[in-house]
Amino acid sequence: MPVDKLYEKAKKLVESRRVESLGLGVYNVVGDHGTYTVAEDASGKLSCNCVGFLRKGQCSHIAAVIILTKMKKKT
Repeated sequence: MPVDKLYEKAKKLVESRRVESLGLGVYNVVGDHGTYTVAEDASGKLSCNCVGFLRKGQCSHIAAVIILTKMKKKT
């Protein structure tokens, strides 16, 4: 998926409040095809249990978590 399309999809996930922090660097993200878990490891690296991330190493769910956390830091 092109980066701009991935970003737009992630932005829509955040705007529609489909990203929920569970605490301790774990997030639930309600995607178009199910609910996924995004988790931050001890080094700060994010991972997701969706097929897109497992195949390509990137996904809109992780991008949505990044957008959300940056928004929270600004407020």
